[in-house]
Amino acid sequence: MELPSLDILLFLIAIGFVAAFVDSVVGGGGIIALPALMMTGLPPSMALGTNKLGGTLSSLTSTISFLSSGKINGKLVLALFPLSFAGSALGTYTVHLLPSSFLRPIVVGMLVVILIYTLFKKNWNGAGEPLPLTPARIAAIGFCALALGYYDGFFGPGTGSFLLFLFLLLGYDFVGASANAKVLNFASNVASLGSFFYFKSVHIGYGLPMGLAMIAGAIVGSQVAIRQGSKYVKPLFIGVTTLLIGKQLWDVFHG
Repeated sequence: MELPSLDILLFLIAIGFVAAFVDSVVGGGGIIALPALMMTGLPPSMALGTNKLGGTLSSLTSTISFLSSGKINGKLVLALFPLSFAGSALGTYTVHLLPSSFLRPIVVGMLVVILIYTLFKKNWNGAGEPLPLTPARIAAIGFCALALGYYDGFFGPGTGSFLLFLFLLLGYDFVGASANAKVLNFASNVASLGSFFYFKSVHIGYGLPMGLAMIAGAIVGSQVAIRQGSKYVKPLFIGVTTLLIGKQLWDVFHG
């Protein structure tokens, strides 16, 4: 296992903490962590797999933190967990067969719609009441969990934001939506990480130090979200979604 130099190690620890802090609340930590890993000289496939190692540790830590808040709907997320897991495993396998670049324009459009809807939706103020789970809603949620799991394994950017938005549409407040979304994000991360390990695309020497820093960042971020509520989560969600849109547009116009 090749260990990073001291300067790279400190860089990965700092970036990992910040990325997990953001990701634990609203998702989108990959737009911070992935470019940082590529800056260290890792090839793209290895950077993707190494980022999944840190992301899995971060999402697991956030899930545990949110469990104590009482914001997680255990029955619902346990039913959706295998769908998100299976979708992600299939998506990661598919990425070795097809290029993922064609998804980028679609992602940009979806993120723009989410951002506009969130800006104009006034009653997501922390007092959300989940909608009753009718058979039609259960089927729709199951399909979304499978599809977003596949998307996370196949492409990835914005998965946390899409999951959070899904639970917002179900009537959860921002903190509740973030808590439930993080469980499904953990499922897709685990499946994708296993696939990257199978393809030998995870750098343990870089991923473990970053992952440990991500655990600390996830603890701090989730606790701040629980205590501060929607007045903190909503602005961060809007900011991260805006950054995701900018990042995807940059990639579209710069190849």
